[in-house]
Amino acid sequence: MSVEKEPSVAPRRASCTKCFNALWLCYSPVHQLQQYYRVGVLDNCYGKWSALWDCLYLKTKSSSELQEILEAREKAESHIWTYRTREESQSFWKKEYGHLERQRKRNLSGRKNPDI
Repeated sequence: MSVEKEPSVAPRRASCTKCFNALWLCYSPVHQLQQYYRVGVLDNCYGKWSALWDCLYLKTKSSSELQEILEAREKAESHIWTYRTREESQSFWKKEYGHLERQRKRNLSGRKNPDI
């Protein structure tokens, strides 16, 4: 048996195809009418243009510069979740859902046989 080595994977360049497709679809009548129905205004597709120009800008950078830029952006982004300590979580839970526990206890105390 021979041991095959995995070929070293070179860092791939980001493709701008997704950005271009999103921009193309943004100008479609279906998307524009959907936005008009939902929001009341037509979409100017500014965010899609920004994403495409940003992608094209990043393609001009060397791989080391690209890695630095992407790492800096990742660090600058705020995380979607907020982390709490155990005590913070307990107080938040009691504040938000404590009424349900009190209601359950009242309902159980009113029954003759709480096991049912």
